[in-house]
Amino acid sequence: MSAASSAARRTVGKLHPEKTMVLLCDMQEKFCPLIFKMESVVQTARYMTSVASALEVPILATQQYTKVFGPTVPDCFAENAAEQKWTTLEKLQETNMLFDKKLFSMITPEVKGKLESEYADKSSFILVGIEAHVCIQQTCLDLLEQGKDVHVIVDGVSSQQPIDREIALQRMQAAGAYLTTAQSAAFMLMQSADHANFKTVSKLTVAHMKLANEFNIW
Repeated sequence: MSAASSAARRTVGKLHPEKTMVLLCDMQEKFCPLIFKMESVVQTARYMTSVASALEVPILATQQYTKVFGPTVPDCFAENAAEQKWTTLEKLQETNMLFDKKLFSMITPEVKGKLESEYADKSSFILVGIEAHVCIQQTCLDLLEQGKDVHVIVDGVSSQQPIDREIALQRMQAAGAYLTTAQSAAFMLMQSADHANFKTVSKLTVAHMKLANEFNIW
């Protein structure tokens, strides 16, 4: 096999809107006071759900034992999401894209059935949410086992303890996941300034960058 042929076959983790889905994992109210740098995680979730909506990338969300841990934080979605006809928590509920679970992985039998029946064409999954070392990691590994590309948004995942987050990121990368940032994923999805929604995503990016991102503090 030639070097050119080998390079053509290599999986490098490019994102394409028509092949991508965003998974929002367990971003629930009762977890907020417990999670390391949770404010930044919520801000990043809002940015990613807005970008995904603007680029018509589907979003699927889970909630861990909702009866105990409460609903998804509304701030994970833009305030004007409904006006923009973007994805909101209510829209996820209406379209059966919000799943309650007790399994740690998001890939429950119900979610797996949804993906196989309606989103079999999706080969890349963007992960945002908590906790990095439990639900995010187990979701990541399940998807990798299925042969999917997994992109973990490092400024959009966290755990209660920094060490758990750090090791989980290493573990997922070693297993074959791509570690990336929200902004990097957003611009890879567009690929060009000629994209029809470039101005919309650029405005979202500028607004997001004005917010304090605790993950920028080393």
